[in-house]
Amino acid sequence: MSTTNHHTGSVFRVDKFVVPAAARDEIIGKVFMTHELLRQQEGFVQDFLLEQFSGPGEFNIVTMVEWESQAAVDKVVPIVKAAHERIAFSAQETIARLGVKADIANYQRVPEV
Repeated sequence: MSTTNHHTGSVFRVDKFVVPAAARDEIIGKVFMTHELLRQQEGFVQDFLLEQFSGPGEFNIVTMVEWESQAAVDKVVPIVKAAHERIAFSAQETIARLGVKADIANYQRVPEV
Protein backbone atom coordinates (compact mmCIF):
# COMPACT_ATOMS: atom_id res chain seq x y z
CA MET A 1 0.00 0.00 0.00
CA SER A 2 1.45 3.30 -1.01
CA THR A 3 0.89 6.53 0.88
CA THR A 4 2.16 8.66 -1.97
CA ASN A 5 0.18 11.90 -2.21
CA HIS A 6 -1.52 11.16 1.11
CA HIS A 7 -1.30 13.10 4.35
CA THR A 8 0.90 11.01 6.64
CA GLY A 9 -0.70 12.43 9.79
CA SER A 10 -4.26 11.97 8.57
CA VAL A 11 -7.01 10.97 10.95
CA PHE A 12 -9.94 9.01 9.54
CA ARG A 13 -13.30 9.20 11.25
CA VAL A 14 -15.19 6.04 10.33
CA ASP A 15 -18.82 5.66 11.34
CA LYS A 16 -20.49 2.31 10.64
CA PHE A 17 -24.22 1.85 11.03
CA VAL A 18 -26.78 -0.94 10.94
CA VAL A 19 -29.74 1.03 9.62
CA PRO A 20 -33.24 -0.48 9.37
CA ALA A 21 -34.83 0.09 5.96
CA ALA A 22 -37.49 2.38 7.44
CA ALA A 23 -34.78 4.65 8.90
CA ARG A 24 -32.55 4.85 5.81
CA ASP A 25 -33.78 8.12 4.33
CA GLU A 26 -33.69 10.00 7.63
CA ILE A 27 -30.20 8.76 8.48
CA ILE A 28 -28.86 9.54 4.99
CA GLY A 29 -30.36 13.03 5.22
CA LYS A 30 -28.69 13.70 8.57
CA VAL A 31 -25.36 12.41 7.24
CA PHE A 32 -25.59 14.69 4.18
CA MET A 33 -26.40 17.65 6.43
CA THR A 34 -23.46 16.99 8.74
CA HIS A 35 -20.99 16.27 5.95
CA GLU A 36 -21.93 19.52 4.22
CA LEU A 37 -20.74 21.32 7.35
CA LEU A 38 -17.61 19.16 7.65
CA ARG A 39 -16.54 19.92 4.08
CA GLN A 40 -16.36 23.62 4.96
CA GLN A 41 -13.95 23.13 7.86
CA GLU A 42 -10.21 23.75 7.90
CA GLY A 43 -8.27 20.48 7.74
CA PHE A 44 -10.99 18.57 5.87
CA VAL A 45 -9.46 16.35 3.14
CA GLN A 46 -12.23 14.12 1.77
CA ASP A 47 -15.29 12.15 2.74
CA PHE A 48 -17.28 9.13 1.63
CA LEU A 49 -20.80 7.90 2.27
CA LEU A 50 -21.01 4.22 1.43
CA GLU A 51 -24.00 1.91 1.28
CA GLN A 52 -23.64 -1.85 1.25
CA PHE A 53 -25.13 -3.51 -1.82
CA SER A 54 -23.87 -7.08 -1.42
CA GLY A 55 -22.07 -9.38 0.96
CA PRO A 56 -22.75 -10.69 4.44
CA GLY A 57 -21.53 -7.63 6.38
CA GLU A 58 -23.56 -6.35 9.29
CA PHE A 59 -23.11 -2.61 8.66
CA ASN A 60 -25.11 -1.28 5.72
CA ILE A 61 -24.13 2.41 5.90
CA VAL A 62 -20.53 3.55 6.40
CA THR A 63 -19.17 7.07 6.40
CA MET A 64 -15.53 8.10 6.34
CA VAL A 65 -14.01 11.55 6.71
CA GLU A 66 -10.30 12.15 6.29
CA TRP A 67 -8.79 15.03 8.28
CA GLU A 68 -5.29 16.43 7.89
CA SER A 69 -4.49 15.90 11.57
CA GLN A 70 -5.83 15.26 15.04
CA ALA A 71 -5.66 19.02 15.61
CA ALA A 72 -8.17 19.51 12.77
CA VAL A 73 -10.48 16.93 14.35
CA ASP A 74 -10.19 18.65 17.73
CA LYS A 75 -11.18 21.99 16.18
CA VAL A 76 -14.21 20.63 14.33
CA VAL A 77 -15.83 18.72 17.20
CA PRO A 78 -17.19 21.82 19.00
CA ILE A 79 -18.23 23.38 15.68
CA VAL A 80 -20.38 20.37 14.79
CA LYS A 81 -21.77 20.15 18.32
CA ALA A 82 -22.81 23.82 18.24
CA ALA A 83 -24.38 23.47 14.78
CA HIS A 84 -26.40 20.45 15.92
CA GLU A 85 -27.51 22.26 19.09
CA ARG A 86 -28.71 25.25 17.02
CA ILE A 87 -31.13 23.00 15.13
CA ALA A 88 -31.96 20.80 18.16
CA PHE A 89 -30.47 17.70 16.53
CA SER A 90 -29.13 14.91 18.73
CA ALA A 91 -27.36 12.10 16.90
CA GLN A 92 -27.66 9.85 19.96
CA GLU A 93 -31.40 10.45 20.27
CA THR A 94 -31.94 9.90 16.54
CA ILE A 95 -29.95 6.66 16.55
CA ALA A 96 -31.88 5.36 19.57
CA ARG A 97 -35.28 6.44 18.21
CA LEU A 98 -34.69 4.78 14.83
CA GLY A 99 -33.20 1.55 16.19
CA VAL A 100 -29.84 2.15 14.50
CA LYS A 101 -26.71 0.39 15.73
CA ALA A 102 -23.55 2.53 15.46
CA ASP A 103 -19.82 1.79 15.66
CA ILE A 104 -17.85 5.04 15.61
CA ALA A 105 -14.08 5.51 15.89
CA ASN A 106 -11.05 7.39 14.63
CA TYR A 107 -8.38 5.54 12.67
CA GLN A 108 -4.91 6.23 11.32
CA ARG A 109 -2.88 4.68 8.53
CA VAL A 110 -0.81 1.62 9.34
CA PRO A 111 2.81 2.52 8.59
CA GLU A 112 4.52 0.56 5.87
CA VAL A 113 7.32 -1.70 7.01
